[in-house]
Amino acid sequence: MKICILGAGAYGSALATVLNENNNDVVLWTKFEEEAHEITKTRVCPKLPNIKLDEKIKITSSLREACSNASFVILAIPTAFTRDVLIQAKDCIGNIPLCIASKGIEQTSCKFVSDIAEEILNGNKIAAISGPSFAIDVVNKVPVGLSLACTDQETTDTIYKAFCNDHFKLRPCTDVIGTEICGAIKNVIAIAAGILDGMNMPESTSAMFITESIHDIKELIKALGGDGNTILSFAGFGDLLLTATSPKSRNYSFGHLIGKGASKEEIDNYIKNTTIEGLYTLKSIHKLIQDKNISMPIIDLIDAIIYGDKEPHDLVKFLIEKS
Repeated sequence: MKICILGAGAYGSALATVLNENNNDVVLWTKFEEEAHEITKTRVCPKLPNIKLDEKIKITSSLREACSNASFVILAIPTAFTRDVLIQAKDCIGNIPLCIASKGIEQTSCKFVSDIAEEILNGNKIAAISGPSFAIDVVNKVPVGLSLACTDQETTDTIYKAFCNDHFKLRPCTDVIGTEICGAIKNVIAIAAGILDGMNMPESTSAMFITESIHDIKELIKALGGDGNTILSFAGFGDLLLTATSPKSRNYSFGHLIGKGASKEEIDNYIKNTTIEGLYTLKSIHKLIQDKNISMPIIDLIDAIIYGDKEPHDLVKFLIEKS
């Protein structure tokens, strides 16, 4: 089957390798014509410089070429650009099912990606995949598992068939909103976990923090109409465990800089040169819980450490005092 991937970054390119391995006809889209030409020529994604893309994977900057006759479209771009890209691609996508691989919440509206997609695409069949899967691990064909959330069985079956093989596993569920909440908020939690590590807190304290976070995320999922049990899925605990404990996580690494007391210049340079989804999502999730009158003190505290007058050591104090 033909599959279009919107976004030629590290994760979009990694997913392309899996789909290509499974003998699908894969088209990778980037909005930049120059980038499309360069990747076509070198077969190298700039965010995965040591990996060669198979010649069968097509690269294009044309949305019409990418989406035409696709069995489904995968969205793999930063959340901040989701709305603009979907508006541009609306006519090209038509009624083709959309599989969301992006993680986050739009700042201006506090909407999840599935909400934005439903608003723009007017009722397309929408799915979301999320789970512990760094792009480099996907490309290197190590075993990984993700949640596949969708309420339409035909769409679920199509995506499942396209992706699954002996190293890439999908576990279906129907909780799209819960899956998206987990995928978005884990990046914020990873920043705080990195702060703790930067302060040289031991693994015992990190485990305490992750456990407390799981309880809070479960309550948030339920408050927003999702299934609390989703926190125990690949999208939930699985992704949180990976992102909140690994230096390969950009969010965790950002938090580590703050925790170790890095200079403002060093932190600003990291922000300038690195996509930190957790920073974007932090503003969104903080506004969302305030608008919905949902109590989530850990998010209030992380926001105050990053943007307010709180210090990293207040995170440790919070964990001890939390009832």
